[in-house]
Amino acid sequence: MASGEGVDRSEREHRPSPIDVHVGGRVRLRRTLLGMSQEKLGDALGLTFQQVQKYERGVNRIGASRLFDLARVLDVPIGFFFDDMPDALGGSMNTVRRAIGFAEQQDGFEDDTLHRRETLELVRAYYRITDTSVRKRVFELIKSLTPTD
Repeated sequence: MASGEGVDRSEREHRPSPIDVHVGGRVRLRRTLLGMSQEKLGDALGLTFQQVQKYERGVNRIGASRLFDLARVLDVPIGFFFDDMPDALGGSMNTVRRAIGFAEQQDGFEDDTLHRRETLELVRAYYRITDTSVRKRVFELIKSLTPTD
């Protein structure tokens, strides 16, 4: 039997779409960056933590209204969930988005930067600063310490 033969339709239908897996991964990334548990996110959305798990793994597809709610709760634009999508999944869309300024490419920004423990701890600490003026000054300080182009 050649590769791919013998896989019936019902088996294919139960595999998560790569796009759903990517969007779910972005939900998990943002939730983790905020230091939010699956249970807390579920409570904010009226879901169980098991439902949140399924969304994050891409097992359950996220509908438009749920994506809107996720963006609101996680405080990101809806486009965040599609950022960094591999070209094989939405390459032409990413090219168009960059061309019109929606997804600005940053030189030297590696995809794994967002997954480093140091990054997660820094973002969590940043969002624990409750005074918005202090948080803004910390942000400006960090920007001032980076090399200029």
